[in-house]
Amino acid sequence: MATFKRFEDIEAWKLSREICKDVHEITSSGMLSKDFELRGQMRRSSGSMMDNIAEGFERDGAREFIQFLSIAKGSSGELKSQLYRAVDSKYIGEDKFSTIFSKADNYGKMVGKLMNYLNTAGIKGAKFRIGESPKRETSNT
Repeated sequence: MATFKRFEDIEAWKLSREICKDVHEITSSGMLSKDFELRGQMRRSSGSMMDNIAEGFERDGAREFIQFLSIAKGSSGELKSQLYRAVDSKYIGEDKFSTIFSKADNYGKMVGKLMNYLNTAGIKGAKFRIGESPKRETSNT
């Protein structure tokens, strides 16, 4: 695994951003755009997938990061359930359902692997230098 210097470097965050765009697209038109409750829930859960990775990363501690990753992973499960509701209500077609569901499922697996790694790697913080030892910065002044 690589070093994470910014939350934007995390592949799961990149995928969640893509999922957010997909959810915004399907909830902006058609019958789903008029089901304000489901539309809002889907937008919140997909946004939570992105936001909890970012917030947890910015906390600087591996334990807190893992806690926020757990919430993010839970949000992906929530979105998958909401996608079932959307397809069952004929708000979206099977193709959109399958595409977004597959991305959300992959995201959950990615986050789970990251959580497992952080749990076993003994990394405490310092921006989660995955796969390398933390390096101290030295000043030339």
